[in-house]
Amino acid sequence: MKLGFALPHMMRLKAASQPWEAAVTGADQTKMVKWAEQFGYEMVAIPEHHIIPRQHVDLSGPHYFAAYPAMAYVAGATEKIRVNSCISILPAQNPIVTAKALSTIDWFSSGRVTVTFGVGWLKEEFDLLGVDFHKRGAMSEEYIQAIIALWTSENPEFEGKYVSFRDVAFEPKCVQRPHIPVWFGGDAEAVLQRTARYACGWWPFLTRPEQIPEKLDYIRSRPDYNGKLADVYYGLGTGRVGEGHVVQDDPNARPGMGREELIDGLNWLAGLGVTWSSVPIPQLRHLEEYYDYTQWVAEEIMPVVRQGNT
Repeated sequence: MKLGFALPHMMRLKAASQPWEAAVTGADQTKMVKWAEQFGYEMVAIPEHHIIPRQHVDLSGPHYFAAYPAMAYVAGATEKIRVNSCISILPAQNPIVTAKALSTIDWFSSGRVTVTFGVGWLKEEFDLLGVDFHKRGAMSEEYIQAIIALWTSENPEFEGKYVSFRDVAFEPKCVQRPHIPVWFGGDAEAVLQRTARYACGWWPFLTRPEQIPEKLDYIRSRPDYNGKLADVYYGLGTGRVGEGHVVQDDPNARPGMGREELIDGLNWLAGLGVTWSSVPIPQLRHLEEYYDYTQWVAEEIMPVVRQGNT
């Protein structure tokens, strides 16, 4: 089991954020990703929304980054830690631009990029971006094919309804071969099918932990399964957030668990097929307490779950 680092003030989600996070600055976050790397955390993942309609602010909060610029910044501030998105909205922008942004980050970071794509869920956001919400699945299907073609072919070409190109050059290619690790985030059957075809990782959100094994079996049983699924990310605190960012009361996801509870919970997830996780943060008062807690996790929890035993 590998642990990702929950960087404060990535968002202000009612179900998961704490009041002190709103005062955390970019300079603070830069210092913290270096801290996380020093203590052995292996990934920082950036949530993404481009714009939040006012009626969703109460639950979702107003504060999100664009994933790719934020990933590039974090990669540039560090030397070893991986950068990821959770998720980046695949149909929200041209796939050529997406492919170039990600291969550029992978180039400069010497191959430390993973990307978790999602199709998006917030219709009003799509309306504001001028993207057809009801076609986002079909667009995502074409976009991921086009992106992989750009990353892997010396003479990339693609002909689709939403994107087409031929007789083009595309560099830099990804440092990682055959390309940047692609994960998909989400729980719908179409997401699982897309994961089977194109991905090596899956990031569930609304799936209950005990349902993960059956969904992994479904992915691997697909006739077009690519045989590459190796990673599943499920944070111990995921159950606190419901559909539409509604606050959920999940005793298995409560913050402030003790050492043995955290170890048992992470080992339980590992037994269900989860390979990456993070721990829910207890109620804190300020950033310095967050440093103390994440150091405690790194020293007391991380070595045990890496070994896979207690």
